[in-house]
Amino acid sequence: MSRTAAAAAQRRERERLPRYWFAHQLVLTLSGRRPVHTLLGHTLPAAYDLLVELAPRAPLRPADSRAAAPVVQRCGEYRPRHGVIEAFARIASGDRLSALAFRLELGADARWRCAAIDLGPTVPSAATPV
Repeated sequence: MSRTAAAAAQRRERERLPRYWFAHQLVLTLSGRRPVHTLLGHTLPAAYDLLVELAPRAPLRPADSRAAAPVVQRCGEYRPRHGVIEAFARIASGDRLSALAFRLELGADARWRCAAIDLGPTVPSAATPV
């Protein structure tokens, strides 16, 4: 197997992990590349309301429109108890790094849903008037 094929297989395997899938979806939404409603069935009400508030500001959108789109560099997790994942991700966009933390809860239907999101202090994006 070639190096690129191995890397692609590793990426696919990583994306199957709930923490990476959610981190990627949150980055797409918080960078303005995907509308908030795409996460409607994947979030609990409080987290969805926060996304609705944050998304118009696109806090993860690169300040320079020519900069690379943000990507999930690394994502870790802590499981305080069964059915709960507290995840943390490092998001890279050009030379800028951002932190993203979120909580996933396993529903009675065996589906993970995002229950909380924290970006910490955010830098104004290109879409935010100063």
